[in-house]
Amino acid sequence: MLEVSGAKIERSTDVLVKITTTNICGSDLHIYEGRTDVEKGKILGHENLGVVIEVGEAVDRIKVGDRVCLPFNISCGFCKNCERGSTGFCLTVNSGTAGGAYGFAGMGSYSGGQAEYLRVPYGDFNCLRLPPDAEEKENDYVMLSDIFPTR
Repeated sequence: MLEVSGAKIERSTDVLVKITTTNICGSDLHIYEGRTDVEKGKILGHENLGVVIEVGEAVDRIKVGDRVCLPFNISCGFCKNCERGSTGFCLTVNSGTAGGAYGFAGMGSYSGGQAEYLRVPYGDFNCLRLPPDAEEKENDYVMLSDIFPTR
């Protein structure tokens, strides 16, 4: 049995989300079917939605209890590429290459959301806060994480 450590706040800009919905993407199937190398034990999942249960001390826009959708890519929001709108090529989140993502091969050390909890770096930038009706429309809102934006 694989032992997996739990997600936790690691930096003051982090947010911790209890995952309530996650999709399985075609990109995950590339990994699952062996067409893309990924390190053993990697938690997959980059189409995530959940409820914020903890925030780092530097987070001011996102609050505990917010229901949030998490885009596929992880970005800092302040590097040269992010400021130009190229958040998929963030220069800060993945040492040695541009871009980072939750639970995906070659896109950083970040765990994915096919888990109970997910650490969200740069939470104020990476969490899309959802409106009050989000719980009843969760299956629709989770598609904002990757399916609709990339089609």
